[in-house]
Amino acid sequence: MSKVIIIGAGGVGAVVAHKCAQLESVFTDILLASRTESKCKAIAAQLPRPVRTAQVDADNVAELTALLEAERPELVINVALPYQDLSIMDACLAAGVNYLDTANYEPLDTAKFEYKWQWAYQDRFKEAGLTALLGSGFDPGATNMFTAYLAKHYFDEIDELDIIDVNGGDHGYPFATNFNPEINIREVTAECRHWEGGEFVTTPPMSMMARFECPENVGSYNIYRMYHEELESLSTHFPSLKRAQFWMSFGDSYLKHLEVLGNVGMTGIEPVEYNGQQIVPIQFLAKLLPDPSTLGPRTKGKTCIGSLVRGKKDGKEKLMYLYNICDHEACYAEVQSQAISYTTGVPAMIGAKMILEGHWKRPGVWNMEQCDPDPFMADMNEYGLPWKAVELDPSFRLDVQKGQDL
Repeated sequence: MSKVIIIGAGGVGAVVAHKCAQLESVFTDILLASRTESKCKAIAAQLPRPVRTAQVDADNVAELTALLEAERPELVINVALPYQDLSIMDACLAAGVNYLDTANYEPLDTAKFEYKWQWAYQDRFKEAGLTALLGSGFDPGATNMFTAYLAKHYFDEIDELDIIDVNGGDHGYPFATNFNPEINIREVTAECRHWEGGEFVTTPPMSMMARFECPENVGSYNIYRMYHEELESLSTHFPSLKRAQFWMSFGDSYLKHLEVLGNVGMTGIEPVEYNGQQIVPIQFLAKLLPDPSTLGPRTKGKTCIGSLVRGKKDGKEKLMYLYNICDHEACYAEVQSQAISYTTGVPAMIGAKMILEGHWKRPGVWNMEQCDPDPFMADMNEYGLPWKAVELDPSFRLDVQKGQDL
C-alpha cells in the first residue's frame, strides 16, 4: 500500500491528483491538502476515484507534522509555493516521510533561485533514511532527465547545453502568466546567469535572444536567455560542461506589458505602505491577473521543450536534441488543465512513482540527474509526455543577438 499526500491545489496540484488517481496500483491512497480545502474538494470531484482532502497550512511545521503523523504517508508530493519547501521538508523529517517537489526553495523576500538551502538537508535526510527528490517538474525535472539520458546513451562527454522552453499556446488575454504569476514574474525579471568557463556569468534579464524553429510544425519563436535553477545542479553534476544556458519563448505583447509594469513598480517584491497597510506590489498584481488554473478551456496551441546537447562521441563532435511536444487542448480534454501545468504535473507523478517503486529510493537529497534516467524516460512515453531524440548537424548554432532591456 502506497499512501501519498499531495500538498497544493493549484493548476499543477490538480494535474498531479488526476495522474496519481489514474494509477491506483501505485497510488493506493491519496490525500490532497491545501490551505483552502474547498479547492481540494473541487479537484477531488473531477477525479476518477475517491480522493480524500484536508486543510493544512504548509508554513506551519507543527500543523503539517501533525497531519503527516496522523496519516503516515509514504511520500509527500509538494506542489505548493517554493517559499514553503523548507517548512515541508522539516515536517517530513519530523514525521519520517519521503519528500518530492517541483521547484527549488525561494526566500519570500529575495528573488533567489538556488539549491543551497535544500542541499544543506543532505545529511539530515540521509541519517533519517529518507529520500528527498528535488525539482521533479518539467524544467527543472524532465529537462534534467533529457540531459542525463543523452549523456548516458549518446555521448562520452557533454560540453554544451541549451535548454529551450517554447510555449506556442494562446489564451487570448492581453497579459497573463501560465503558472503562479508571482513566481513567473520574479523569474523573468531576475538577472540572467548562465554557466560558462567554470563559473556563472551574470547579464541583464532578457538581454540576449535567438530565433528558434521548433520541430513538427510547432512554429518559429523568439527565445530569451534567462536563469533557471536546473543550470546550477546540471553544471554541478556534469562538470565537463563548458557552457549551459536556459532559453524561454516570450511574445512581444508579454514583454511590453512586463516592461511597463516594471517601470511603474508593480513587479517589486519590497512592501509599500498604502492606506496604512503593507502591500507587496507583485502580490497585488498577481491578484489582478487571471488565475493560471482557469486558462485551460481557452488555451490553444502547443509547447515544445527540450535539451540541445553538444559533446563528443568516439572523439568526434556530436549534437543531439531531445524534446517533447504537448498540446494544450489535448491536456485539457484529459485532465482539465493547460499544457504548462500538465508538463509539470506529469513528471511530479512519475518522480513519485520512481520513489514508491524503489527505482530512486535512497537516503539523502537528490536532483533528478543524479538518478537513472531510463525508467523515468520510459514512463514519460507511457503517461502522456512522449519524447523524441534526433541528431543534428554539429555545425548548427543558435543565432544569438541582443534582446530586451527590462
